Order: sequence, then C-alpha cells, then structure tokens
Amino acid sequence: MSEYKTIHGVKVRSYTTDPDNLITGQVWYDKTNKVLQFQAEAVGAWASGGNLNTSRTQVQGAGANKNAALAFGGDTPPATAATEKYNGTAWTNVADMNTAKRQLAGAGTYTAALAFGGVTGSSHVDNTETWNGTSWTEVADLNTARSAMGGTGATNTAALAYGGTTGSLTAVNEKWNGTCWAEVADLNTARQYMGTAGTNVSALAVGGNPAPGSAVTESWNDTSWSEITDMNATRERASGFGASNTSALVFGGLIPGNPRTAITEKWNGTAWTELNNLTTARSLMGSTKGPITTGLAFGGGTPDKTAATEEWSEPTLVTKTVDVD
Repeated sequence: MSEYKTIHGVKVRSYTTDPDNLITGQVWYDKTNKVLQFQAEAVGAWASGGNLNTSRTQVQGAGANKNAALAFGGDTPPATAATEKYNGTAWTNVADMNTAKRQLAGAGTYTAALAFGGVTGSSHVDNTETWNGTSWTEVADLNTARSAMGGTGATNTAALAYGGTTGSLTAVNEKWNGTCWAEVADLNTARQYMGTAGTNVSALAVGGNPAPGSAVTESWNDTSWSEITDMNATRERASGFGASNTSALVFGGLIPGNPRTAITEKWNGTAWTELNNLTTARSLMGSTKGPITTGLAFGGGTPDKTAATEEWSEPTLVTKTVDVD
C-alpha cells in the first residue's frame, strides 16, 4: 500500500491549530484534539431567490452570475417577448424583445445578450436579436430556422447554436461572430432540449430528446464535437450553466416516464457527480451563462408554469475528521 509521503512528497504534519492556506485533500494531525483531519469540498446548494414578474416555461436566460441575470421570451402561454433583469434580489421588467417566441436559445450577459431561434405561433424561426442593456435589435438570422436548440456564449458577439428541431431533429451547429452566423461541425447526435454550458469555443451538449431522454454528453473544442462520459441521470429538457466544457452544472428536466426531476449534477471535465437537488422539480427553465460558482435557475414547468427562482452556491472547503473505526 502506498504511503501518504510517497503519493504527496511530504509526511502528514502535526499542528496545534488548523494550518493556513488549506487546499482540497490536505491532511494533517490535530495535536490538540488528537485526531487526523483533512480538507474537503462541501456540497453546494440551491436557495430561493426573488420570483419572476411573469410566470413562464420555455424561457431563456443570460448573465454572468446570480446577481446580474436576464430572462427573456418563453411561454405564458402564448409566446411572450417579456424581458426581466435580476439584481440578486428581485426581477425588474425592462424592454421587450421585438418578436415574442418560446423554445428559443440565448447567450451573453445581462447587458450584452443574444436571443435566437424559437417558435412563434407554430413556426420555427431563424430570428436573432441582440440586447445592449437597454433594448433589443434584430440582427442577422440563423442559417437554419429551428427551436429547442442549445445556446452558449459569454457575450452577444460570440455565441454557438447547436441541435434543436426544424420539425425533425437536427445536429446543425452554427457560430455567431457578432455580425453573422456560419455553419461549423455538427453534433454527433441530432437532438433537442439539451442541457448546455460553456462558450462559443468550449461548450457542452448534455442529454436531450429523442424520447424518452438521453444521458449522452458531447464536448465542443471550437473545431468538433466529441462524445464523452454520460450523465448519471437520463433526461431531457434540463438546464445548465458553466464557463467551459470542463466545468458545468446541469439540473432539472424530464426523466423517462416524463416525471419532472430536481436532480443536479456537476461535471469536472472527467466525471459527473450528483449534488443537492433543486428545491422545485421542473423542466424548461432559464439559466445564467456564467461559471458554476454563482448561477441562477428561473421559470420552467412544474408542470404548471412557474415564476420561481433558485440561486446556486458553489461548495466551499470544510475541515473533516478522519473516521478510523
């Protein structure tokens, strides 16, 4: 059996008080209490935030964190153009989109967002709008009109649109450069209603439909999509956020048999780990587009449309005592 020194290069040190600048996995002997201790990552959790002003499902979102988020579009029903801004406490109504739509995708921040695709009436649309913090402006359309696609991107000048449905499932992938959309390498698996995370150069497509749902995960490296480790829970209509294809949180959705779920899973670039559930099981939520440390989930179906907002707090480090029994 390998010793601690062999693995880490140092012996387990003794302290009368907790050592400074602790890191995950660090082990030491507490001479005061005569126990072996280690530094571990605590489990993150969801907490209730302020409700949306307009209850809706199939809503889209943007924003770097839970203190600066944007919610737009969705189904009330009917499809809505309503846009709201979140300040970490409450939602405020701001200027509507030019086109009311549901099942749309989004990217960017609460001052520089992008809304694209979706359904107006019964038609899939290629409409794209950009948000400047005050108003929406129509810009160049998608090459392929579709809805229920994945959308990622850190700003309104750099985004990715992938998958969805044109009436039939599609694997089409397009990149936005602030001026126009260009088709790039397709997904390996055509699908809609995926959980998403990342940017236009480093993204994830997680789960989705065809029914009864999928656990398939694909990673985008700015050149191509590669299939990687599946999620633990098979599902569709989940939501997600994360800064890259190596750090993401995916939550909610429908599991086979169509019950809504509150399951939350974290991706670390290698494996999925199940964490604390959402407070309310639901699907088709909006979410922020930033890192997993401070994200937001809002709206969705329970199955009734909801205005509920939940804030995610990333785990912090905690000191634990080794069980030697």
